[in-house]
Amino acid sequence: MDLQNVLIHVRFAPNGVVVEISERPTALSPQEWYNFLSDKAANAYQPLAGGRGVFRLTKDALDPLKAESTPTAA
Repeated sequence: MDLQNVLIHVRFAPNGVVVEISERPTALSPQEWYNFLSDKAANAYQPLAGGRGVFRLTKDALDPLKAESTPTAA
């Protein structure tokens, strides 16, 4: 079990649109990844000053979220 902590940094534009977010699967836009994490891990989010925020997750919690967010080819 890997309890390594991962910080996912989010940066917002002045209009509230996500312009940058770390650990993003390539199939998702920054806004889509933020929306997905907000839906699945809202309790792990911490807003910060200056149009920024972080999701604080463990690697064990993040890996399944990444897998779930990525559509599989049929």
